[in-house]
Amino acid sequence: MRLAGKKILLGICGSIAAYKAAFLTRLLIKAGAEVQVLMTPTATSFISPLTLSTLSKRPVHSEVSSEESWNNHVELGLWADAMIIAPTTATTLAKLAHGICDNVIVATYLSARCPVFFAPAMDLDMWQHPATLDNVQRLQSFGNHLIPVEHGELASGLVGNGRMAEPEHIVSLLEQWFSNAQDLEGQQALVTAGPTYEPLDPVRFIGNRSTGKMGIALAQELAHRGASVKLILGPASPPPEQAGIELIRVQTAAEMYEAAAQHFPSCNIAVLAAAVADYRPKVVAEQKMKKKGGDLHIELERTVDIAATLGQQKQAGQTLIGFALETNNELEHAKGKLERKNFDFIVLNSLRDHGAGFAHNTNKITILHRNGNKPLYFELKSKRAVATDIVDQIVGLQQS
Repeated sequence: MRLAGKKILLGICGSIAAYKAAFLTRLLIKAGAEVQVLMTPTATSFISPLTLSTLSKRPVHSEVSSEESWNNHVELGLWADAMIIAPTTATTLAKLAHGICDNVIVATYLSARCPVFFAPAMDLDMWQHPATLDNVQRLQSFGNHLIPVEHGELASGLVGNGRMAEPEHIVSLLEQWFSNAQDLEGQQALVTAGPTYEPLDPVRFIGNRSTGKMGIALAQELAHRGASVKLILGPASPPPEQAGIELIRVQTAAEMYEAAAQHFPSCNIAVLAAAVADYRPKVVAEQKMKKKGGDLHIELERTVDIAATLGQQKQAGQTLIGFALETNNELEHAKGKLERKNFDFIVLNSLRDHGAGFAHNTNKITILHRNGNKPLYFELKSKRAVATDIVDQIVGLQQS
């Protein structure tokens, strides 16, 4: 059993779908997991804590503290192998997304170091409201996992999206997630992410709008699959601490090249997701440049092409993945880059796709393989979900 011995935190919120939590608890126990149930105070109006305590064979916590005891949310967060919040109401989605810590579920979530899965449950219009969708995207951008809502009859009598996923589907998803954790065990991975900043003087630089989110999500997914990851990250926000990821901070294209060249020979997988500057100022002023009359002309020189250099050095047994961000003739430009830089496959983004590219929590990609097969088109997804799709393709190459 894939869940045998796994420690699962199950958070239950105040929704009519809370009755499904009893079936979910039973299925998790049957699959061999240990289950600790947490409830919001409102959830206890929908299903009895006694029922869940009996099924889980553990006391149910609905408060951070009570007259009898203090329920240590930090210890709970460290204890678990995974946390599932099912059902997740619109209210709890908002609290999780913005760190509003007024119940035991949010307190434990903020302390958890394990993967977190959330299964929304609400009426059709609530689910489709922009505020709800923004909160879902925000949670996914933190690395949390959405368990998609299902279509069907809702408590209001309407029919549409908003039903909490069925317990059997949740257990199946969790089993698959733990199964995937072994895909790349023993592999060494290198990921470049974020922008580079090329200084003009001590104050100014030439850069780009990359946030590093896509590369960070890829590093997290590779580590989840069992790989040991070196993440070479430009000047972007650092990722959450995660076992299996060694963070290497750089600023310039030259620094990123030096780090990549040093670690590439020992890696099995390299994913070049960084937006590296193609040019840098030929002369960097030692003092801040003062504004003068007339125009300012800056001479630029080429930076080292990291992808092309590593592509030339690639050895048998190494997998090299590249990215292409295009604005026109996307497939043609991506195919050319795929061949020139000796990638095994290339991930294409188009800035013409709404929600794709820089500064978004979402992305829409097309993958082109060297084998000449038709391009693989993917729908708009969170960057963490996109990372899963990309790593699935890497695993397919490793197993072929």
